[in-house]
Amino acid sequence: MVCFLHCIYVKMTQSYIPTRANISRASIQRLYISMRHLFLRGSYKPLGASGEAMITAMLNLEPEIYGSMGDQERVELDGLLYIFQRLPQGIEECRYVKMIGKEGYGSSEFDAIVPSKRRRNCFRIDEEQMYIEMTRGRSDIYDVLTHLTFMYIEAEKIRRHALDNKNRMKREWKMLGTIIEKIKANQSFNKKVAYTYLSVLLGRTFDETVEACEKFEKAKKVNSLFNIVYWLGQRSIEEETAQNDREISFSAFLQDMVGQHTHGEIWASRVKQYLVDNNLEKRPVHIISSNMHSVRNAFFAKAALGLKRQSLETIAQKLSQSKAAKENEKVRKYALKNGMTELLDDSGANINVQIFDCAKIQLDAFRKKKIPKSKDVIVVMDYAFGEQAFESMDELLKPYENGSKVPINISSISIMGKAGILEGKKGDIMVPNAHIFEGSADNYPFKNQFDSTVFQDSGLGVYKGPMITVLGTSLQNKDILRYFHLSSWGASGLEMEGAHYQKAIQAASQIRNSIKKNVVLRYAYYASDNPLHSGSTLASGGLGVDGVKSTYLITTSILQSILS
Repeated sequence: MVCFLHCIYVKMTQSYIPTRANISRASIQRLYISMRHLFLRGSYKPLGASGEAMITAMLNLEPEIYGSMGDQERVELDGLLYIFQRLPQGIEECRYVKMIGKEGYGSSEFDAIVPSKRRRNCFRIDEEQMYIEMTRGRSDIYDVLTHLTFMYIEAEKIRRHALDNKNRMKREWKMLGTIIEKIKANQSFNKKVAYTYLSVLLGRTFDETVEACEKFEKAKKVNSLFNIVYWLGQRSIEEETAQNDREISFSAFLQDMVGQHTHGEIWASRVKQYLVDNNLEKRPVHIISSNMHSVRNAFFAKAALGLKRQSLETIAQKLSQSKAAKENEKVRKYALKNGMTELLDDSGANINVQIFDCAKIQLDAFRKKKIPKSKDVIVVMDYAFGEQAFESMDELLKPYENGSKVPINISSISIMGKAGILEGKKGDIMVPNAHIFEGSADNYPFKNQFDSTVFQDSGLGVYKGPMITVLGTSLQNKDILRYFHLSSWGASGLEMEGAHYQKAIQAASQIRNSIKKNVVLRYAYYASDNPLHSGSTLASGGLGVDGVKSTYLITTSILQSILS
C-alpha cells in the first residue's frame, strides 16, 4: 500500500513539467506585478531587492528584442541602440531617473529632450538627474521601466569587464576615460585603438564594435557608444565601490493621474468641439487610426507635386526618404488649402489629428461613380500607445458635452496598425477577426469588413487570424509567440493596441449606446518585424521603403471602402 501511494505521489509530482512558454508567461506576470508595486510605492533602487527581482524575471524571460541580454560576457549592442533611441539623450550619465506627469516643466527654463523614436518630453535637471514626462498611461511607464532594467543589466556587464577581481580599474577602462576627455575637448584620437579598448569592455569582437559604433553615430539624438559605455560603467562602478546608489522614482502627481483619462478627455473634447463648431457632427464621421502622412498623401500628393501620371506607391516611396522634407511640406500646405485641417496636440496625449472634409476634396480616384460631393468626414488620429488606445477611443466615442450632450455620427472605425507578424516577413499584411489580450481572459471577436481577399492581388503575403494584444513588445519571446501561433489560438501577429480599441468600441456601441451598434469596423496591420526570425526583430532596424507598399495599400483600401 505504501509503495502504491509512493508511486502515485511520484507520478503526480513528475506529471507537470513547465514548458518554456509557461516559464516565460510567469516571468511576464511577475514583471508586471513588480512594476505596478514599485509604481505605487513611489521609488526603488534598480540593484536593490525590488530591482533585482525585476532583473531576474527579465533574464528568465529572455525577450527577443534584447538579444544576448542573458549572456554574462557579451554586451548586447542592437538592444542598446534600440532603447537609447527611445530614452532621452544623456540618460546614461544620470544616477537619478524620475517619471513625472505634465507638471509644468515644458513651460519652464528647462529645454525639452525628445527621443528620436518615442514622443515624450524629458528634462535634464542637473548632471545626475533626468525627468521623463509620462502622459500615455501605464503601457508607456512599463515600456520605460523595462528599457531601464535592460540598461542596468548591460551596465553591470561593463563594470565587470572594467574592474579586476580586486575592484581595481583595468587599463582598458582608464584608457576609455582618456578618450572621453578628448571627445569633450574636441581633440582627435586614434579610433582604431579606441575601438580595441571598447571591444574588450563590451566583450565583443573588433568588427562587431566598429559596426556598432557606426550605427550609433548615424542614429539621431543618441550619444556615441564611447560615451554610453563609459557612463553606464562609471555609474555602476560608483554604486559598487562608493555606494552611490542609482534610483528610479515616480512623482505623486503621476501616481494620481494614471488611469484618470486626464489627457485623453482634453484631447477628445478638442476634436469633437471642432466637429460641432463646424457643423460636421451630423455628417457621416469615419475615424481612422493611422500615421500622419498616408491619408494626406493618398488624397493630395499627386496634385500637390504635379505627378498625376505616377502611381501613389512610387510617389510615397519618394516622400518617405529623409531628403524629401520640402516635398512633404509642399503636400501638407496644399492639403491645408484643399479640405484638410490639422489639430496638433497640446493636451499631452501626443496624438495629432487630421480632419478631412470630403465635400472639398476631389475623390475620382476613390469612387467608381463620379459624384460631385461627398458628405463624409474623415478623422485621422495618430497612433496611440498600448493602454492609451482605450483612453483615447473611449473618450472620442462619447457625445460632446457643452451644457447638453451632442452625439457624433460615427459611421465607421478603421485601424491601420503596425504589428509583429508570426508567419511571413516584413511588409506583409495581417487581417484579424479577433483580438486576444495577453495575460487576461479578455477576448474580443468582431466582424471585420476587411478580409484577406481585399489584398490577395497585391503580391504581398496576407495572413488571417486573431491578433495578440501584448502587454509590451519589449517583453515578448519566441516561446510564447510560438504557442499563440501554433496552438489552437492560431494567432497571425502581435501588437499593443487592438484589444484596447475594441474594448472601447464595444462599450460605446453595446453598453453606452454612444454610437451605432452596426458601426463598420476595419482592421488591417502591416508587418514591421517578425520576432520569430532572428535578425528580424524591431531592434534590427525599421521597415524603410519595404513598408510603403503595404501601408498605402491598406490606406487606399480603407478610403475606397469609406467613399465607394
